[in-house]
Amino acid sequence: MRIAITGASGLVGWPIARWLAARGHEVTTLGRCPVPGFAHQPWHLGEAPDLSGHDALVHAAFAHVPGRYRGGEGDDPDGFIRANLKGTLTLFDAAARAALRVVFLSSRAVYGAYPPGTRLAEDLPPRPDTLYGEVKLKAERALSGRGTSLRATGVYGPPVPGRAHKWVDLFTRFAAGERPVPRIGTEVHAEDLADAVERVLALETPPAVLNVSDIVLDRHDLLARYARIAGVPGHLPDRTDSAVVSEMDTVRLRGLGWHPQGDAGLDPVLHAIAAFER
Repeated sequence: MRIAITGASGLVGWPIARWLAARGHEVTTLGRCPVPGFAHQPWHLGEAPDLSGHDALVHAAFAHVPGRYRGGEGDDPDGFIRANLKGTLTLFDAAARAALRVVFLSSRAVYGAYPPGTRLAEDLPPRPDTLYGEVKLKAERALSGRGTSLRATGVYGPPVPGRAHKWVDLFTRFAAGERPVPRIGTEVHAEDLADAVERVLALETPPAVLNVSDIVLDRHDLLARYARIAGVPGHLPDRTDSAVVSEMDTVRLRGLGWHPQGDAGLDPVLHAIAAFER
């Protein structure tokens, strides 16, 4: 399959592009700068690219304040909406003209703040409580009937060339002797997200929305693993009650044969991060 992908230099897009290429797909990156190892087509979020010659589009690009998704608008909400909603709709229209299959990287943020412990299934009414979630939901609705939105939780993986890994600030503060505040949340390995993308692209009649989530990760456990692997002593935060977590239900995705790595995926990533930091 000939697949165009936006955001392929990012923490989410790069592992997806790499996964798809490794499985024999012809990947073209759309963006401002070429991504080593891939064919490239110059493009800016907001432009309508020429997508002829492709079979599918994966939209992973997102403009935001570095390191922030919720709150990623910073002090420019209008610019945030213009880039990420209007730009995405322009891209979807270009994909429709080229009759492409589309996978859009959405977010669990579309669900908003349901009571702690709520099981978040795809048929639960979205009620986003951030501008980030609102923009993702509006893009989902614009795509409905023309592609699939993957509602991904936090994504972790090995370091991406030229990028700081997602936990760099946390690990740096921990290694410096700071005791981080307690936190718990859900995560999915980048390769498992990429696997979900490929599975959806192979479907003749793909669903409109699918949840993508795997492990519940307490910051205490993450830092304990990192301390052991990297040989870094530090002050671990208290554990957080797992009852506060609202997990996304992934029964529909698992029904497509999707089997995420679970806890087994975490240590290899931490080993790669520790090696990168040396």
